[in-house]
Amino acid sequence: MLIFRYKNTSVSYGVARDNFMEDNNIILQTALKTIQIEADAIQALQASINTDFCQCVKSIFQSDGRLIVTGIGKSALIAKKMVATFNSTGTPSLFMHAADAIHGDLGMIQPNDFVMCISKSGETPEIKVLVPLVKNLGSKMIGMVSNKNSFLAKQADFILHTPIDKEADPNNLAPTASTAAQMALGDALASSLLALRGFTPNDFAQYHPGGALGKQLYLRVCDIYPLNEKPFVLENENIRNTIIEMTSKRLGVTIVVDSNHHIKGIITDGDLRRMLQNQKQVEHLVAKDIMTKNPMTIGKDVLAMKALNMMRDKSITQLIVEDDGKYVGVVHLHDMLREGLV
Repeated sequence: MLIFRYKNTSVSYGVARDNFMEDNNIILQTALKTIQIEADAIQALQASINTDFCQCVKSIFQSDGRLIVTGIGKSALIAKKMVATFNSTGTPSLFMHAADAIHGDLGMIQPNDFVMCISKSGETPEIKVLVPLVKNLGSKMIGMVSNKNSFLAKQADFILHTPIDKEADPNNLAPTASTAAQMALGDALASSLLALRGFTPNDFAQYHPGGALGKQLYLRVCDIYPLNEKPFVLENENIRNTIIEMTSKRLGVTIVVDSNHHIKGIITDGDLRRMLQNQKQVEHLVAKDIMTKNPMTIGKDVLAMKALNMMRDKSITQLIVEDDGKYVGVVHLHDMLREGLV
C-alpha cells in the first residue's frame, strides 16, 4: 500500500512503499529508459531516408493536389500535427479521420490529392476499409507504417517505414516510441518539401502573421518608431535646452542634427554624466561639444528583430532611425518588449 505522509497524518493508497527513495529510482529509471527507447526509434529512421523517400517527396512536390493525412487513435493525433506543419511550410494539407472518412468525409478527397495513412500495424479495421476506397478514387496512397508486410504497406504506392521494436512504456503497449517516430518522419517529410519549394523566412511570415513568431518575420522599424517622440537639437544648441529636450521626450537621448536633419551625433545620459565629470563650467558648452559622433543607425525598412539584435550586441537601449541619411526617429528596447519580441 502506497503511504503519503503529511505532518502527522498518513493516507494509504495501493501498494505500500516504505522508502520514497525507491520511488525516485523507479521514476528516474523509467523516464530515462523511455527517452532512450524513443531516441533509438528516431535514430532507426535514418535507414528509411532512402531513394523511396526521395521519390515520395518529389511526387508530392510535383502534384497539383493536396496532401490528405489520415489515421486512427493516437496516429490520428499525429496526423493533425503533421497537417499543421505542412500547411505552415507551404504544402497544402488536410486532416481526415479514418473513421469519419468511411462515413462521408471521403468527399474531401479530390482526384489529384495524395492520401497519407498513418498506422503502426497497418492492419486496423478502419484502415482496411479506407484504403480500397481511396484507391478507387484514383488518389495516390502513402503508407506510414511499421509493419512492411501489413495490408496498408502492400496497398500503398509509397511506403514511409517507421521500424519499431518496442514501445517505451513498461508494458510495451502505449503508443510512445511509434508516435515519436511518426512525428519525426513527418517533420522530415515537411522539411524536405520546404527545401524543394525554396521556402524563405518571408514565405513563413505570410503563414504566421500572429504572435511573437510572426512579428519577428514581418514587423519593421517603420512600424514602431512613429509611435515614439522625436528628440533632436541642432549642433549649436545650448546645454540647458539640450537637457530639456532629452527629458521632455523621455527616451533617454537626443539626436544632434544639422539644418537639413542629417545626423551628426547622439547625446545620452552617459554623455551628460561624462560632461559633468570632466567640465567644471558647462554654461559655455553646446550640443556638438558633448555628443558622441558617428552613432549607430538603422534603416526604417529593416526588420525590428534586426534592430533588437543590434541593441543586444552593442549593449545599448536605443537606435537612431534614418532614411537616406536623414534622421526620422528613435526605436527603444522598450518598444521591443511592448511588441513581444523579447
